[in-house]
Amino acid sequence: MTKTLHSVRKDALEIFLAGLQAADAKACITRHFSLIGNTLIIGENPYNLDDFNNIYVIGFGKASGFMAEALEELLKHRIKSGIVNVQYGYVAPCKIVKINEAGHPIPDYAGIKGTHEIMNLLGKVDENDIVFCLISGGGSALFESPHDGISLDDIQKVTSLLLKSGANIEEINVVRKRLSKVKGGRLMRLCKGVIVSLILSDVWNDSIDIIASGPTTPDYSTFLDSKKILLKYNLLQTIPVSVRKHIEHGLQEKQEETPKKQGTINNRGFNIIIGNNHVALLASYEKAVNLGYHTTLISSFIGGEAREAAKAFVSLAREIYPVGNPVKRPACLIAGGETTVTVKGYGYGGRNQEFVLAAAMEICDMENTVVLSAGTDGIDGNTDAAGAIADSTTLKRSEEAGVTPSAFLTANNTYSFFKILDDLIITGPTRTNVMDIMLLLIP
Repeated sequence: MTKTLHSVRKDALEIFLAGLQAADAKACITRHFSLIGNTLIIGENPYNLDDFNNIYVIGFGKASGFMAEALEELLKHRIKSGIVNVQYGYVAPCKIVKINEAGHPIPDYAGIKGTHEIMNLLGKVDENDIVFCLISGGGSALFESPHDGISLDDIQKVTSLLLKSGANIEEINVVRKRLSKVKGGRLMRLCKGVIVSLILSDVWNDSIDIIASGPTTPDYSTFLDSKKILLKYNLLQTIPVSVRKHIEHGLQEKQEETPKKQGTINNRGFNIIIGNNHVALLASYEKAVNLGYHTTLISSFIGGEAREAAKAFVSLAREIYPVGNPVKRPACLIAGGETTVTVKGYGYGGRNQEFVLAAAMEICDMENTVVLSAGTDGIDGNTDAAGAIADSTTLKRSEEAGVTPSAFLTANNTYSFFKILDDLIITGPTRTNVMDIMLLLIP
């Protein structure tokens, strides 16, 4: 197959979009739901809606509004009321469920206000009601009610420090759970009725206790774990005093831990994963095969520092040229997961743009090779881009434009670099959030 560089770049974008579409909130709900008369079937579990007096919907996360829209189309007038917290700009056209826009990745007052509305709604639920709880990535920031003695400003400072430290999402959420009245299984204590949580996973292994800081499942992390994480990233002395005291009080058993057993929160709660990174990667794989590429799905567990992960990714591709391993040309390598960035500069960018720029510096001698990495939520770091695309000519084009790639990488200013080259991937708000898709194509 002979392809021009332009066509290979076009293929890369099509492969990414195929993964995005497969993980769309409506597509995921349609795959898992069917309504026969008044019997709602979720997976293999039937729910006779006649058994419930009222149906409520709550939710939080970047895709929760679109999940609510899909659920409204399915259940229509059966839903009594609901509210979901979404990121600013991620508004779905719901008719019954209220959409509350709030801040992400740093929580804000609008998110706390919406969280209190959700808590108040749950307080009205009785034993003969059913609640659908719609959870997606971003829920940790969008669903927040700080413990007494901890202010919103304190939460914002801790979140900002953790996000810049290089800590992964699991570590960040272990700390977040200690500071919240609703995370780490605590939401379940507020609900007397049946609560079915529908979850779009944005973490490795679909760990329910990590997604959105696990509000609907027991938590097995501890105050000691959170202190170790803060020490690991040299943050214990830089976090607000109120937070440090709260953690110390927890270690002294003066603060209640998160619930550790299912029976201690609500034995009528059910958690169902309706979409994840693997769903997106399989769709991207099928698209790549249909476009004529010998394709391999490497892993959905890519993590670590973005620029180091990029080098490892490219090293796999280097063996394709001489020996056709792990696949022969035309080749497409696909991976997923979520890398991290230790922020030391003051630029704009995110893990995907860092990944692509680091990879671009490695593939300049691999003719017509293309690398793409983008977040399925449409957001990468502190930018409006989902990620970026680069190829074997990127370094040459940057020299012609008078910019030095290594300087932009050092400054964590990858957004500005790719904006100059017109190589940003900007999707706008997507209808999903299942981590990242990484591609490398060799024609």
